[in-house]
Order: sequence, then structure tokens, then C-alpha cells
Amino acid sequence: MLHDPSHNEAAPEATAITISNQERDTLRRLASELAEIAALPVHAEKARLWTQLNDLDSARPMVWINEICWNEMNVDDELTLQCETPWARGQENGLRRRLYQWRHLPGDMVINDYLTCPLAIHSTNFGIVEDVDIVKTDETSGVVSRHFNVQIQNEDDLDKIQMPTVAHDEEATARRYTAMCEVYDGIMPIKKVGQPHIWFTPWDFLIRWYGIEEAMMDMIDRPDFVHAAVERMVDAWMTELDQFDALNVLSLDNTNTRVGSGGYGYTRQLPGDDYDASHVHPHNMWGCSNAQIFSEVSPQMHWDFAMEHDLRWLARWGMTYYGCCEPLDGKLELLRRIPNLRKISVSPWCNSARAIEQIGADYAISRKPSPAILATDTWHPEQARADIRAFLDQANGECHIELIMKDISTVRYEPQRLWEWASIAMQEAGA
Repeated sequence: MLHDPSHNEAAPEATAITISNQERDTLRRLASELAEIAALPVHAEKARLWTQLNDLDSARPMVWINEICWNEMNVDDELTLQCETPWARGQENGLRRRLYQWRHLPGDMVINDYLTCPLAIHSTNFGIVEDVDIVKTDETSGVVSRHFNVQIQNEDDLDKIQMPTVAHDEEATARRYTAMCEVYDGIMPIKKVGQPHIWFTPWDFLIRWYGIEEAMMDMIDRPDFVHAAVERMVDAWMTELDQFDALNVLSLDNTNTRVGSGGYGYTRQLPGDDYDASHVHPHNMWGCSNAQIFSEVSPQMHWDFAMEHDLRWLARWGMTYYGCCEPLDGKLELLRRIPNLRKISVSPWCNSARAIEQIGADYAISRKPSPAILATDTWHPEQARADIRAFLDQANGECHIELIMKDISTVRYEPQRLWEWASIAMQEAGA
């Protein structure tokens, strides 16, 4: 996620990266394990299957798991960090999580035969962050209940949403790259990667400053003000995108990069014919949007206050993904107006039969099985299997489907539940 509405990210600093010999040994050992896995031929096969799915020529449903409750996953110290310095701990954490997921819940995971060094890109964000009251039920979890305090109430308040400024600290990037090359020398090559897929979701941000009830009422009582607020958000994202493009810091996402709220972006249709390998532009990439709080908003209001504003953004991209948790089974006529739409989210709150009937084979279906199955007092794998099988039976082999387990708040500290769900999903997908 490019932005976090809860705070402003600090700009990267071009400071020296120094780690101990013990830390270096730990990172090299983990990277060696990952390199062995990355060399397996199965990854090329999985990439091919993901490509077929996104090109609407799928061989079978694909399976992927993300947004994992990592605080509940540690078994036999597989995720216990040994490094102490911040940079090394960040590297170690990423390596351990990839190894863990491959061992226990891989689904159709693809592991690269290189490690990525993110460019030191910084955006000044949108000038406003949430003012929120938080209630926690688990101190180890990042999943909390929030009450948002209203900060946008009138026209003057819209000025709080500011146009961001993007910068690339090339010295900081060089230091990161040099450190990675030295640590992983002879094990895995290092590839510099800029800003890949961008999570564009004006309403997810706006309601944190505006208030959900207030926004819903104002769509009736003050529609012009709501339109102005949404347009201001789109302006901010577009301003930022133009800078990414001008700075030449975008990276292709037709890879094992998450697209929208779904799975990987592999496709033969990107980067497209108009592609210069020395400068990636938005039209070489995937775009996305959603309006998750619009579950009970009418199709026309969904179009007026969300999708129509999104079109300025969505038109910039080569292919697009729409949706997240909001049910869209009653809004397919609107979705068909989106240029280059390729994949649609079908959340647990959708009428599955209607969504399948209306989407058919025209788009890829990004099915989100409910993570609530993992949070019950007692784990019921037979119900998890039945839920997956019911959806696939409704599709009857005539749709292009990815099964994406996400938003996993808890597995009741029984990580084996998620391991078993992954195995069940792969069996039902015919893998």
C-alpha cells in the first residue's frame, strides 16, 4: 500500500547500513534456502497458469493467501527474528515470511529468482491523517476497532487535502542496493524495483476524515460537496501519479505483484505494444479502484459518487481491477463501463449465483472466501471445503476464477487452520 491514512511516512535517509557478521550469516542462510526454492521449475508453471487466468484462458482456479495475521503464525520459532539492527531485521522478516508461506500455505505462490531492492521513493501524502479512537482486543494484532473523528465538514476543510510531492532519494537507493549486493553476493541477484501496483481507493481514505454516516447522508443532503471532496481526492492521486511517471520510478506489475485486492498480475497483454523498457508508464501497468463503504448504496449513486470520478484514474492504465469487500453482483452494468476492466472482486457479501451469471467468462472473478471460517471457536475444515466447492460448482467450469483468502484477522492462534485451508483450496481447484 502506497499510503497509510493513519500516519505520514518519514522520508528515507541516506544513512550507512552496517550489520554484524552474525546478522550477515543469518540473512545469507535464509536467502540460500529461498534461492533453492526459487530454482524449482514449479514457479514458471505457476506463472504460466496465472497468465492464463488473467488472459481469460484459464486452466483451473488459482489460489493465493495474503493479509495474514502473522502475529499468530509463529511455530517452532520459524518467524522469530535473530537480527538486531533495523535494516537487517526488515530483511530477515521478509525472508522468513516467504519461507514460512512456501512451507505451510503456498497455494499458487510464485517466488522470484532474485531479491528486490525498493527505490527510496517518498510522497508527502495528502496532508491529512485520521484522528481516531482505537479499541484493541489483542495487543499483538494490528487489527483494531476504530472510531473516526470528523475533520472535513465544509468547503474550507477540503483544503486540508493537499497535493502530494514525490521525490526519489537516489543516494538512499544506492546505499540499500549496495548493502543487499554485499550481503547476498553469490546467492541471489538484486533487482531495483520502483513503485509497482498502486492501491487507488479514494473512499477508503475519505471516510476516515469525513465520517461514514456523514458521507452517506451528504450524498442526499449535500451532493455537490461530496462530489467536490471525491474530486479533490482524485486530483491528489493524479498529481502523485504524474510525478511518478515524470521521475521514471514506476515498475511493471505483470508479475507476482498483487493487483487490486486479488492475486498476481501476470498477463501477456501487458506491458503492451507501446512499451519502452527504459521508462515504464501507467498504460503499461494494472490500475484498480473500489468503494468498499458503498455496499448499500444504489447502483446509480455508486456510479455518480464513485465510479464516474474513478474513470479519470482508471483510463490511465493498460488493464484494471475493480472492487474489494463491497458486493458488486447488482452493479455489473456499471462495471462494464470501465475501460480495460479485466478482473472483478466477488466478496463473501455477494450473491454468488448472480455474480457468476452476470460476469460469466467476460472477466476474471476474484473470489474472496470468507475468513470468518478461520475464526470460529472450533475449526471446521469440512465447511471450508463445502464453501469453496459450492462456489466452483455454481461456476461449472465456465468462469476464470482466483480464490483469494485475505483479511485474516485471526486463526485463534492455530496457524494449522490456515495451512489446512490452503491445502483444501488447492485440492478443490484441481491442482
